[in-house]
Parts: sequence; structure tokens; C-alpha cells
Amino acid sequence: MREYLIKNSKIVNEGKIFEGDVHIKDDWIVEVSSSISAKSSDIKIIDAGGKHLIPGIIDDQVHFREPGLIHKDTILTGSKAAISGGVTSYFEMPNTNPQTTTIEKLEEKFSIAKENSYANYSFMFGGTNDNLEEIKKINPRTTAALKLFLGSSTGNMLVDNEKVLEQIFKHSPLIIAAHCEDENTIKRNLDAYLKVYGEDIPIKDHPAIRSEEACYLSSSKAVALAKKTGARLHVFHVSTAKELKLFSSRLPLKKKKITAEVCIHHLWFDDTDYEKKGTYIKWNPAVKTARDKEKLLRGLNKNLIDVVASDHAPHTKEEKNNTYTKAPSGGPLVQHALPAMLEFYHQGKLSLEKIIEKMCHNPALLFDVDQRGFIREGYKADLVLLDLKAPWTVNTSNIFYKCGWSPFEGSTFKSRVTHTFVNGHLVYENFKFNEGKFGQRLEFNR
Repeated sequence: MREYLIKNSKIVNEGKIFEGDVHIKDDWIVEVSSSISAKSSDIKIIDAGGKHLIPGIIDDQVHFREPGLIHKDTILTGSKAAISGGVTSYFEMPNTNPQTTTIEKLEEKFSIAKENSYANYSFMFGGTNDNLEEIKKINPRTTAALKLFLGSSTGNMLVDNEKVLEQIFKHSPLIIAAHCEDENTIKRNLDAYLKVYGEDIPIKDHPAIRSEEACYLSSSKAVALAKKTGARLHVFHVSTAKELKLFSSRLPLKKKKITAEVCIHHLWFDDTDYEKKGTYIKWNPAVKTARDKEKLLRGLNKNLIDVVASDHAPHTKEEKNNTYTKAPSGGPLVQHALPAMLEFYHQGKLSLEKIIEKMCHNPALLFDVDQRGFIREGYKADLVLLDLKAPWTVNTSNIFYKCGWSPFEGSTFKSRVTHTFVNGHLVYENFKFNEGKFGQRLEFNR
């Protein structure tokens, strides 16, 4: 038996901040109260000293690159970086090598995670133009969602057959999570720039190639198809102000059939950063204008956007240091997502309660994650202690990504994760890991 008593914390949970204690026994939160006394000398007491205690973050979009691309990342290295950033659960994407487009390949990834994951895990199943029958076999209680690439990105899993797409929307047993960029628009834009620049297109033109038009056209088609078929649709990494008109804040989350996510990089960076950061901030969809960035943050506050995720998608420096057409899109983010979001709190742009809602509560509610995402008695003890007055600067000595770099290098964050619990195990403490992989396969109440 293992027991912890976290005392003197400021608990951020379900729209409130209150002083209290939390008693953990084995995997579980057994008591949450204003004051709890240790009933045994065997209980390890952690004095939070006024630090903020939050539920573990559920990141609904990461690429840990295993199998097949493990020179970039692995489930072990990615999940280890995740817990250092307060991410205790994640959904990993299907564009690996081989792709996760059969039940057999899906279960192989679960087997890898069972042996290697520091954090709790699930995987998204990948839809293609020709695997509808496999999609129908998915058990919705054991798999996070169905991922569709409606614009080509890393992994070449584009679904562009409209008849097949409608059948997938009609028959998917899972929430459909969609990457929305219109392929024809992107190809047309890219061809125009290739004629002018050849292979060496300026990186600052990335948002003109993977444009607002490409994003909106694809997102609006996906939303229209979801309305036509009754499918449950979640639009990944919304990157433009224009797309916000596709979503509603009128309904509570559990009643929404169409929801949206925004990623850290689309809230943090804008097109003026390409000059300094270059291909290190090349993502699909592209980082766009300062106006888009500001409107996305406002949409998050107004509940037009429901979830914040990292879209952690690392590549090596050698891969990134290429010409525009050869440098892959994506970057490592899972370790720094929460510290970056907390900067918006310090700037007065987001409340702590709203950050926890979007990164902890809403992913749990939206995907029906069982017994996680909240600080509640009878829930799994996935917990994170934050010191909001402990500045630190991101540098190579404290980056835990396998790829060894971060787009936030040189940035100073005012807040840091001091402790991370996964299923009642203290797995991370002040930049040090307590060795042991205690992640569990996530279950879903569907």
C-alpha cells in the first residue's frame, strides 16, 4: 500500500480555487477536504506550502512517433517529457510507420505503451480511403477516437474520397477528430510559390500556402458533413479567426455535437516570429497572424473553443534545418504546454480555472474518459503541483525531449511543475524523475 497526504494546497478544480488537502491511497483519491489529519505514520506527507494543485492534464493530441520513426521520439521518451510538464494522460496519433489503420496495429501500439509509458495512454485509430470495415470493428470503450486527415500532413494519410468520407461519418463508432486543411487549395498555392522561388520558398510564406482559405474551406465542409450525418466531430488545431464562426458557445460541452481544439503554438506564436524561429515553428496548420492569435485566445475564453492541446510532433534538428519544401512540419511541445498557458494567466488573459477547464476537465468530458480529469474522491490520483512563483528559463539542460530542442528555448516561464502524480505514484519532482512507468491504458464511458 502507498499513501500520500498533500497538505496546504490551493486546489484548482471545477471552476473554483480553495485551500485544502488531498489524501491518496494506492491509485486513488480517497478524500478531499479543507483539512485532513494523517491517521498513520506510514502516510507520506507533502506540504504544498500554498502551491496550486490541479488535475493531471489530458493532452488529446500527441505524436510520439513509435513505431517506425523512433529517431524523433518514442512512447517512453515522449511520455517522460509529458509528466515533467504535468501531462498525465495522452492520446497518440496514428500517422506512425506502419500507420495505425488496422485493429492489429492499434493493439501493437497498446502493447508498447503498456511496457514503456510513464503517463496514461490511449491511441487514435486512423481512417483512410479504404479501411471503413476496420473502423466499424473498433471498441469505443477502449480507444480514444478516430483520426481523419482531411488535408495531407506528416504520414500521408489524406482521406479525399468524398463518398467514403460520408460513410465514415455515418458509421464511425467513435468521435471523429479531424485535421482540416483543403488539399487542392494548398497544392494550388504551393505551385504558385514554387514557380517563383523553386525549392527555397521563404518560411514566412508558409501561412500563405497553408492559408486561412485552406483551413476554413476544409473545416466548414467537415462541420457541414457532421451536421448532415449526425456524427460527433472534434476539429483539431483551429488556427484562424475565421473558423471560429463554425462553432457555438450556446450549449454545455456534453451537449455539443461539434467541438474544437486550439494548440499552444497557435496561441503563442504569429507570423512575425518566422524571421527569428524559421522552420522551427513550421506547423500544419501554419502559425498565422497576430490577429488570428488574439481571436483564438478570445474564442477560448468565450467557449467557442473547448480544448487546449500540444500537438507535440517532434523532428530532429537536422530534419528541421532544411529548405522550406524539405523541412517537416511539427515541433516538440508536450513538456512546455502548461507553463506556456500559465503565462496567459500571469498576463491577465486567462484565469487558472479556465486553463484547467480546457486542459483537464473538458478533454475528460469530451472523450468520456473514465475517472480522470478532476480532483474528486473515487477518481484516479493523477495530480500536479504548480509553483506560480518559480521562474525558469528553457534551455538544453532542462529539455527532456529526445530530439533535444524546443521552440521555447530562451523563454522564461514564471511557473513550473514541481510534482506530478500518475495513478498515485509520485513520478516527477523538481526536474527529477522517480524511475518507474506507472501509466495505465485509459478507459472510456461509452
